[in-house]
Formats: sequence, C-alpha cells, structure tokens
Amino acid sequence: MKKIFIPLTESIRDLIPIVSVILFFQLIVMQQPIPNVLDILFGTLLVILGLTFFIEGLKMGLFPIGESMAHDFANKGSLFWLILFAFLLGFGTTVAEPALMAVAKEAALAASVSGHIANQPDALIKYAFGLRMVVATSVGIAIVIGVIRIIKGWPIQWMIISGYTLVIIMTLFAPDEIIGIAYDSGGVTTSTITVPLVTALGVGLASSIRGRNPMIDGFGLIAFASLTPMIAVMFYGMVI
Repeated sequence: MKKIFIPLTESIRDLIPIVSVILFFQLIVMQQPIPNVLDILFGTLLVILGLTFFIEGLKMGLFPIGESMAHDFANKGSLFWLILFAFLLGFGTTVAEPALMAVAKEAALAASVSGHIANQPDALIKYAFGLRMVVATSVGIAIVIGVIRIIKGWPIQWMIISGYTLVIIMTLFAPDEIIGIAYDSGGVTTSTITVPLVTALGVGLASSIRGRNPMIDGFGLIAFASLTPMIAVMFYGMVI
C-alpha cells in the first residue's frame, strides 16, 4: 500500500501548480464558474492515476531494461548491433509518440487549408505519415550520433553548437510554411515514450565503458533527438 501511496501523493503534488493556475484565472480573473465540475474532477482523477502508474511503470520496466541492454551491448563489444539497436530505438519510440502524431495531423490539416495539399483523406494521411517518417528517421540517426559520441568521448557542446548553427542557416533558405513545423517537430520528439528509454540507454552505456562518466557522457542523447528533426524537416520541406 505504501508503494502506491507515495507516488500517488507525488503525482498530486506535481499537478497542484497547474490546477491552481487554472482555478485562479477561472474564478478570480475571469470570474466565471467552473463548467462541468463533475467531469473535470473525474478527468483530474484519471490524470493523477495515469501519471502515477506511468511513472511507476518507467521505474519498474523501461529504465531497467534500457540500462541492462546498454550494458549487454557494451560487454558484448558488437558495435554494429549497438548502432542498429540505437537507430531502431530512436525510430521506434518516435513513431509511437502521441505528441508527434498530433502535430503531424495538425500540420496536414493546416497544409490542406492553405492549399499546399489536397483536402482529401488520402492526401492528409500521406502528408502526416511522411512527416512522421522523416522525424522518426532523423531521431534514429540522432541516437546513433549520440551513442558514437559516448563511445568516442567527443565533447557534446561543440556538436550541439554546430547543429544549431546549421539550423539557423537552413532557416534562411527553408520555405516559410515548413519552418514552424520543423521547430515544433524538434520539441515533440522528446516526450513520454522517447525520453525514458533513450536516457536509460545513454546512462547505461556510459556506465559500461571504462573512462566514461555517466553524469558527463551519459546525458545528451535527448539534445540530439531534439536537434536533428528540425534539420531533417526543413530539408524535407526544401526538397518537396
């Protein structure tokens, strides 16, 4: 019982600030009653329970398996399988990201409204699917780059600076219609599914390689996962 009560109270504590903000603006600033109080209370309860079980699931399942697989690949010494695993992990988790699905769907609707694609179901699905594949592939490549950086011990700061310099340069040449989507694509890739597994992979790999510090070398994969989609989507927009 204690194992559930503690994370449940932590979830309630984490949600109190945002609930307080909403109540303040609804009741004090706008001076409007809260609509559908029972539905909102029930939905809030579901959010608390879902957040609690999700976090506990990460601790029990995803973090341990990510770290253990990183240890196994490092001990086995097979660079090919490690690189393949890193790419497929980045690709698979990004394709399954609900946030990316939502952004891709909204981008397709916006493209149809603006006349860039036909306002037909097939065209909308094709546009959204293409955007998801580009972003997922770029994240897979990003995780591979991050893994190689951990193995080689390359300094992350210069790689990130170079990457964002490229983003700025590409922004000057990319179509205006794709820039906002590209920037948002970089943000939605680092969400509920991708972050836990990728972080566990980086920390586990850095812990398994002699001379690597998990605090210094184990983190940074998420930064690459946020950076490369912006480059890939702008390139995608420039090509098509």
